[in-house]
Amino acid sequence: MANNGEKNQTEAGRHQEVGHKSLLQSDALYQYILETSVYPREHEAMKELREITAKHPWNIMTTSADEGQFLNMLLKLINAKNTMEIGVYTGYSLLATALAIPEDGKILAMDVNKENYELGFPVIKKASVDHKIDFREGPALPVLDELVKDEKNHGSYDFIFVDADKDNYLNYHKRLIELVKVGGVIGYDNTLWNGSVVAPPDAPLRKYVRYYRDFVLELNKALAVDPRIEISMLPVGDGITICRRIK
Repeated sequence: MANNGEKNQTEAGRHQEVGHKSLLQSDALYQYILETSVYPREHEAMKELREITAKHPWNIMTTSADEGQFLNMLLKLINAKNTMEIGVYTGYSLLATALAIPEDGKILAMDVNKENYELGFPVIKKASVDHKIDFREGPALPVLDELVKDEKNHGSYDFIFVDADKDNYLNYHKRLIELVKVGGVIGYDNTLWNGSVVAPPDAPLRKYVRYYRDFVLELNKALAVDPRIEISMLPVGDGITICRRIK
């Protein structure tokens, strides 16, 4: 019979395989959510891409399956058509978006690493939604600056999802608030940042977690007082803050 240490290692290994980022204290409860309501309804293409991504050494970067399901439903609820994604990785959340929006819907997708995107692209193509995606390799800020320059782009996006460099989240927000329509939604991922947002200053944190924590905290404070948006911070995945533009 496995001791507690072996059991914990087994659970950690299993979750690493599925890109586990749940903030739930009970691994068993998270598995219950996945096996009861997520995996049985997961699109075949989403499942295939999730399994491909699980083999990648950076799989912790992927959107979790429950968050992918949430995004897919949210996009349908708001009838999103013109969308944007900053930070693509292998494209799990991108595929969730592409499957949710209508046939003539569009996604402007940006990432500095095209190689990761190309890992998932065959699955996206097989799902017959690749025509909806305009992928741009490189930093997002220059692209956003160009979009903001043209007033025709102001208020033209129904939904924007950000899962990229945390030290630029506020820079993104300054531009995205101009591009999303009134009533449209911006989703910022990782806003609970491994739970580190409530960790004491001397807590033993991984180097990258500690480095980005202050940027996440700064974003959360700014969103909380931004009068142009309504917000809801949800403990899904690694935390996601949904911002609805109201003016």
